[in-house]
Amino acid sequence: MNVDNNRILKDKTFDKSRWMQMPRNVVVGHDALLQIPGIIDDLGVAGPILLLSGATTMQTVGARVAGLLEGRPVTTCLVGRITYDEIQRVEDAAKEAGSVLIIAVGGGRVIDTAKVVSYNLDIQFVSVPTAASHDGIASSRASVVTDAGNVSVAAQPPLAIVADTGVIATAPHRLLAAGCADIIANYTAILDWELSHRLTGEAISEYALTLSKITAEILVKNADLVSHNDETAAWIVVKALFSSGIAMSIAGSSRPASGGEHKFAHMLERLAPGVALHGEACGLGTIIGMYLHGGDWKGIRTSLRRIGAPTTPKDLGISNETCVEAVLRACEIRPERFTIFDTGITREAAVAVVEALYEV
Repeated sequence: MNVDNNRILKDKTFDKSRWMQMPRNVVVGHDALLQIPGIIDDLGVAGPILLLSGATTMQTVGARVAGLLEGRPVTTCLVGRITYDEIQRVEDAAKEAGSVLIIAVGGGRVIDTAKVVSYNLDIQFVSVPTAASHDGIASSRASVVTDAGNVSVAAQPPLAIVADTGVIATAPHRLLAAGCADIIANYTAILDWELSHRLTGEAISEYALTLSKITAEILVKNADLVSHNDETAAWIVVKALFSSGIAMSIAGSSRPASGGEHKFAHMLERLAPGVALHGEACGLGTIIGMYLHGGDWKGIRTSLRRIGAPTTPKDLGISNETCVEAVLRACEIRPERFTIFDTGITREAAVAVVEALYEV
C-alpha cells in the first residue's frame, strides 16, 4: 500500500493561531506607585516618556509619579474628553517629544486615550489607574466619544499595570461601585455570548468565558467587603478588573465582558448623556438582561445594592420612559453583536421589565 495515497494515514498540519497581548508586569497593592521606576527599568524602555493625566489628577497623583521619574526625560500632557480630535492632539504631543513610552495616570478617559495613542503610534504604555471604575485598565478596547455616541475601538493593552490600592481607596465610593457593576455585567455578557453561539454559530472561547464568570462570582461573593471604602475593597476590585481584561485578551475581543447590558448602557448614555457612569449603566443593563434571560435577576440586583450601585432608573436620576427606550433601542448599538436585546423585544415587554426593577 502506498501510504502517500492513504488519506487516513496522512499527517495533518494544525495551522490555527491567535495573537494574545497581555500586560507583562502587574503591581497591585499599597504604595505600588513607588515601583514605577523599577518597572520601567525592568521593561527595558529607555527614552522620552509622555505622562498623561487629567487636570485635577495631574496635580496630585500625576505629580507624585512625575517626581518618581525625576532625572528621566518626561513630558506631561493633560487629557480632556476622549474624542478623535483629542487623540490626535495627544499623538502630536507624543511625536513632538519623541516619546517611546506613555504612562497614563487617571481614570477611564486617560487610560483609553493612552491605549489608542500607543496603538496608533506603535509605542508602549503603562496603566496607572487612580480609580477602579471600569474594566478597561487591562483590556485591548477603548471607548471613544463621537457625534453618534460612544464607540468601542481596538486599542493596545498596557505593557504594565501599577494599581496603588492606597490611591484607589481614596476615590469616591461611587467609582468603586461602578467598577464592580461593570464586572458583575460579565454574567449577562457570557449568557449573550452563549446565546449567539447557539443561534448564529459565533465562535466561543470556553477559557475566556470561564474566567469571566469566575471574576463576576468573586465580586458577588465579596459584595459586603466591597461596600467598605478601604484598601481591602480596592484590592478585590482591582484584581477582578484585571482578570476581566485578561479574559478579553484571551478571547481576542470584548465579548467575555460586554454583551447586551453594554449595548443598553451605551444607548442609555446616548439618550441621557452625562447622567450615569458607564459601570452604573452596565449594572442596570445587567439586571434587565438577566430578567430577559430568565435568570436570577433579583440576585444580581441584591448584589449591586449591597455594593452601593444604582439598580433602578430613579436611582440614576432618569425617567422610566428613557430606560424603556434604551431597552428597545439597545439593538442599534453594534448590531453585529447578537444579544438578548436583539431578539425583538416589544414595548410591552420593555415596560414590564423596567417596572419589575422596583419590585420588593
